[in-house]
Amino acid sequence: MRICLLVEGSYPYVVGGVSSWVQMLMAGMPEHEFFLYSIGAEEKDRGCFKYKFPPNVVGIQEEFLDEILGLKSHGMEENVLTPEECRVLYDLVVGQKPIDIKELASIFRGGRRFKGMLGIFMTSDFFDVIQRVYEEKYSYLPFTEFFWTLRSMLLPLFYLLQQELPEADVYHSVATGYCGVIGALASEVYHKPFLITEHGIYSREREAEIIKSDWAKGDFKSVWIQYFYNLAKLSYTSAHRVYTLFEHNAEVEMDLGCDPAKIGVVPNGIRLERFKDIPEVEDHDGPFRIGAVVRVVPIKDVVTLLRAFFLVKQEMTDAELYVMGNVEESPEYYDLCMQTVEMLQMEDVHFTGSVQVTEYLPRMDLMVLSSISEGQPLAVLEGQAAHRPFVTTDVGCCRELIYGASDDKLGTAGAVVAPMDFEAMSREILRLARNYPLRREMARIGYERVCRMYTYDIFIESYKQIYKEAGEAGARWQG
Repeated sequence: MRICLLVEGSYPYVVGGVSSWVQMLMAGMPEHEFFLYSIGAEEKDRGCFKYKFPPNVVGIQEEFLDEILGLKSHGMEENVLTPEECRVLYDLVVGQKPIDIKELASIFRGGRRFKGMLGIFMTSDFFDVIQRVYEEKYSYLPFTEFFWTLRSMLLPLFYLLQQELPEADVYHSVATGYCGVIGALASEVYHKPFLITEHGIYSREREAEIIKSDWAKGDFKSVWIQYFYNLAKLSYTSAHRVYTLFEHNAEVEMDLGCDPAKIGVVPNGIRLERFKDIPEVEDHDGPFRIGAVVRVVPIKDVVTLLRAFFLVKQEMTDAELYVMGNVEESPEYYDLCMQTVEMLQMEDVHFTGSVQVTEYLPRMDLMVLSSISEGQPLAVLEGQAAHRPFVTTDVGCCRELIYGASDDKLGTAGAVVAPMDFEAMSREILRLARNYPLRREMARIGYERVCRMYTYDIFIESYKQIYKEAGEAGARWQG
């Protein structure tokens, strides 16, 4: 069976998180072929892979959104779109009615060739659609800025909808954004099943980024936010099955309009053997080492971690902080972190860059996750497999990983605090740091929880069954 995995802003250019999940999934199923459809931001990343592909990866199609900047306009066209097509595009922009992927396919894959990739934007029909949306929904905004905002939003999607689509037996997207829509389109074109595995909730993550962003101004933030919720609705509607990592995410997906009958829960899993030689956390003299396995990007909120460590350092002068993860993905944010360290005049803060975590975890006394958004973080599972207790923010599945799900009676494996609450984070770090028996017991509980529920074998067997069922459904569809 050939499976097309559709990824966005992650594999194979970024290490960790979703990328690690993709690598583990493909490596665990040598009986299947995988083709990668990867959407990235910048053409400069083409071919710059951070992973060595497993032997069963048969190809990759790389699409970069900054290629749009070089597109040329070919002049205005009149009366190109039918009234029905204008209605579809209106509904796509407004987002109040579900869009059938068949309708988008008929516009962008129906044999009609616009004048270049910008062609649809150079039609009087589409200009009329934008003007109607503006007058009905956004007339309080300047029209010129609204037009260019709509153009910036829709051009990447329209560009991708017109690219070549790989042929496969199953399409499997790791998000509901652009890659979700393209997966839905490929499924429609080739009449094959379409699956989604949502790690974090894509539309919620985009909302958090947009609210904090500088590039979206004022009321235009709401226009962008609504757009990404529209893409999620389209992806959910088109998917045959939607998988997520834990029950709370499933509830959110239902709230966002996903049919509950489509949703399944498959937790992440890790290879326990990678951590079998790491000893249990020990009481010792010398510095108390706090670790964080995170990419240094805004969504991981390393600045909050630094502020918490500043307070910890006031009471534990021998404390050390190790931030283990890529520092190159967001240079501006890394600079902000370094400025924070300098402003607070902190010592003993180490940014290691990307490292083999199995080499560093044995030296850590306590692990911390400071993210403002997560799915089911592999960093926490791996830390627990290495017998380390955690302080995490209350995002994604962290509460279940630390305190256990409703049917889990193992106990507490650390502490959970509100996102961005650096004072609470520092208090919990200090509480655990001062109580070695508590840390050791929490570490034991975390390890036991991973062994029972979050192993690689359970994860792979679940997806083998999912692909088997999808393949059978595809054969029936073709029949």
